[in-house]
Amino acid sequence: MLMAERLSRLGTENAFEVLAEVNKLVAAGRHIISFALGEPDFDTPENIKQAGIRAILENKTHYGPSAGIPELREAVAAYISRTRGIDVSPDEVVITPGAKPIIFYTIHALVNPGEEVIYPNPGFPIYESVINFVGAKPVPLPLLEERNFSVDVDYLRSLITDKTKLIILNSPQNPTGGMLSKQDLEAIAEIAIENDIWVLSDEVYSRIVYDGEFYSIASIPGMKERTILLDGFSKTYAMTGWRLGYGVVNAQLAQQIARLETNCESCTATFIQYAGVEALNGPQDAVDRMVREFKERRDLIVEGLNNIKGIRCFKPHGSFYVFPNVTEACRNLGLKDSKALQQYLLYNGNVAVLPRTSFGVKNVGEKEEYLRLSYATSKENIIEGLKRIKETIEG
Repeated sequence: MLMAERLSRLGTENAFEVLAEVNKLVAAGRHIISFALGEPDFDTPENIKQAGIRAILENKTHYGPSAGIPELREAVAAYISRTRGIDVSPDEVVITPGAKPIIFYTIHALVNPGEEVIYPNPGFPIYESVINFVGAKPVPLPLLEERNFSVDVDYLRSLITDKTKLIILNSPQNPTGGMLSKQDLEAIAEIAIENDIWVLSDEVYSRIVYDGEFYSIASIPGMKERTILLDGFSKTYAMTGWRLGYGVVNAQLAQQIARLETNCESCTATFIQYAGVEALNGPQDAVDRMVREFKERRDLIVEGLNNIKGIRCFKPHGSFYVFPNVTEACRNLGLKDSKALQQYLLYNGNVAVLPRTSFGVKNVGEKEEYLRLSYATSKENIIEGLKRIKETIEG
């Protein structure tokens, strides 16, 4: 039977495909060290779990408003107002089952077929996937190693056309760990305002920062009304399986995004939203401990990668990823590209990583090869994984 044509334009998230491959090898008796999946290895803090359990026991298990329960929308509004230095009201908040729906709903709500969306490349693959899905034109914005994987604002300006509808930003960034400076954000804001363009700002790693200071483009005067601020609970509170995220947008767009949610899943699970209230309003000690541990792991993995022949690794400012340049390693091993190296490490070294092409098609003229490693795993695994990579690459 024939499927709808639009499905041919829908991409995927390759981390889950690699995970399936890893699981098959593990089932066959192999011991794999995995740096593939971007998921904190910490448990959800106890106070948050108990809040969710309590909500179930109190029978908070019925339908809720599509935009989210008032208590969580109020908590998010207060949190964003405090951390971004802007005034946010609950009617500018939409709660969703995970942060991904905000990407999906934003692009569907704002972008028509044939219009253009600028997105970071390398970047989270779902951006490009949804842009293609709606029939719009994806316009990649290269993130270059020589700029610490930040944005070349002049190049961004050159990409603007009369069809540009949306610019997507992600800081701290997946997969590179790079961060946008306040100066860069101010320049991007100027471009957005001058050309009347929306900005989707993916800030899911905003609390996982090691060096420098996190800035949101929504905090810049004139930007709150044209910014869709995306955040969630998966990374900060180790709540990936809970599926809880949100968007902060102007009230008019918030109504339309909530209407899309009504059509899609009715609402986000009610008892999970009460856990979200506790996450934002309760103690933050567990988050602080997690970030301290991630920083130690970052330093460990960066030092280890830079001691492997043919690899050089930028020290990321945030998130829990490293994006080492493996061009020389590929050349030394006679491998075509990072995808070939990823397979080589998996089957010869029992180490799972992701190739550059899991994060978008290469930019025009891009010749370097990269891998992404998530250090959301124990120090013991990092040490063992680095040992295996070194032995496999150096022989």
